[in-house]
Amino acid sequence: MAMKRVWIEEGCIVCNACETTCPEVFNVTEDSCTIRADVREDGKDTTNLSEKSALKGKFGDELADQIEEAAEGCPVEVIKFE
Repeated sequence: MAMKRVWIEEGCIVCNACETTCPEVFNVTEDSCTIRADVREDGKDTTNLSEKSALKGKFGDELADQIEEAAEGCPVEVIKFE
């Protein structure tokens, strides 16, 4: 399944589970988690909640399984995708 977008809704507890599962996409810091700029069409490093920027190039194809696994492993269920 090709994935078009991934974002993080409010409520992230910065547990690092998503970055452990898919470090190419997720970046966890002490107080936030973002979608890495280099995988996004808009090149921003944010939660992608308001932008809903598309994934760049083949990232949606190549990392779809890992992104879905990260979303399923999120203890607070704030990782969303389409």
